[in-house]
Amino acid sequence: MNKLIVSLLLTLGITGLAQAAGDAKAGQAKAAVCGACHGPDGNSMAPNFPKLAGQGERYLTKQMQDIKSGKRTVLEMTGLLTNLSDQDLSDIAAYFSSQQGSVGAADPKVVAHGEELFRGGKLDQGMPSCIGCHSPNGAGNAAAGFPHLGGQHAQYIAKQLTDFREGNRTNDGDTMIMRSIAAKMSNKDIEAVSNYVQGLH
Repeated sequence: MNKLIVSLLLTLGITGLAQAAGDAKAGQAKAAVCGACHGPDGNSMAPNFPKLAGQGERYLTKQMQDIKSGKRTVLEMTGLLTNLSDQDLSDIAAYFSSQQGSVGAADPKVVAHGEELFRGGKLDQGMPSCIGCHSPNGAGNAAAGFPHLGGQHAQYIAKQLTDFREGNRTNDGDTMIMRSIAAKMSNKDIEAVSNYVQGLH
């Protein structure tokens, strides 16, 4: 798994060189329409829509590119990015990345199991911990394109993990790193780690 992560990091490092630098100031105006679901500053109040504030610029740009191209299906986003250029997407990503993310709270009933999975994984089943890519406090790795998870809505995280597990989300690249991890998670595991992540900051 360590070789897999190193390979992924190298791939991301190479492919990311061509990404245009975003302009946060220009992105604020372009992101106005995004505020209806994600909040004006990227702090969505709806648990099914992800918080974008403080998310890595590189990750946000890739997700928008994938949604626009059809590599990632998000029904609520259908057609919204069609007329935006790569520079527009980079500017929007830069704006949301520059905003301060809000803090969530973990469900105390499942937080212990969630912490165990997030920090220790399930090594007997070949599932690594989450901290290798997403860091101990859930800040992610912006340079590598690994998303910031701390404070994210548990409902949204659970949906993404389930989609990866069921093969409904496949834009984690040829390495299938998230699909291979989610495949080893039960519904209980997903609920626990999603709630734990929601309280991380």
